[in-house]
Amino acid sequence: MTQSRTRISKAVIPAAGLGTRFLPATKATPKEMLPVVDKPAIQYVVEEAVTAGLSDVLMVTGRNKRPLEDHFDRNYELEEALTRKGDETRLARVQESSDLATMHYVRQGDPRGLGHAVLCAAPHVGDQPFAVLLGDDLIDARDPLLARMVDIQERHGGSVIALMEVDPAQIHLYGCAAVKPTVEDDVVQVTGLVEKPDPADAPSNYAVIGRYVLDPAVFGVLRETEPGRGGEIQLTDALQALASSPDLGGPVHGVVFKGRRYDTGDRGDYLRAIVRLACEREDLGPEFRDWLRSYVTEEM
Repeated sequence: MTQSRTRISKAVIPAAGLGTRFLPATKATPKEMLPVVDKPAIQYVVEEAVTAGLSDVLMVTGRNKRPLEDHFDRNYELEEALTRKGDETRLARVQESSDLATMHYVRQGDPRGLGHAVLCAAPHVGDQPFAVLLGDDLIDARDPLLARMVDIQERHGGSVIALMEVDPAQIHLYGCAAVKPTVEDDVVQVTGLVEKPDPADAPSNYAVIGRYVLDPAVFGVLRETEPGRGGEIQLTDALQALASSPDLGGPVHGVVFKGRRYDTGDRGDYLRAIVRLACEREDLGPEFRDWLRSYVTEEM
């Protein structure tokens, strides 16, 4: 039965990771600021939240993450220089990031896992449902995954996670969900979750990807969650508790995503994301595709 629920307006973006897979590039530059074509990866994520109607964004940061705050702030000197030059195009692009959303920041402090990073958002979020977007996963703007998840949460309550079918041999790289079908083809009910299981023990090939819409009850569960895999507080463990005991905070549903996703946390996928997005740009695509065809032909 459809119920009237509070409209979700807040998004949380954990961004305290060290980015060790991209060293030495991330020695002094946050991994979230690495460019994907001509915008830092983190801007795509904030844009996705805003497009889904979540204009209040809390970024959970750590040491050496000040460039994230600077990127979403005004740069008056640069704006004045572009104004004097009459460069309206670049001026608009510079101002775009500072006008996107109402941005807030909190430091995680100790790197104690994704669950702990989410728990850091509790004072800001309060007793409202909220979204969590991981910066390593870029979802193509033409595939409104987050908006779909928000819709499911507002209709059914509880929490909603994004799922993607992967090769069973790759499931050990992800959180994995045990599910049962619902009347909607792209929605399942999650009955259990396990973090990075051995393929032989995985309950399915449904992998959890970096989008969540969470009931605030998750905070109480996280406070009681002991460190799990890797000695960290795992969000997966808290969601497992909610899935197995819906009375704690409603059911857990999954939206099965079959759209375009770019994993910028992996070096190879990061490069593929740049190529794919550049090829699809109206201003860059035609010339870049011609060069790419020539390059591939010559190399082959």
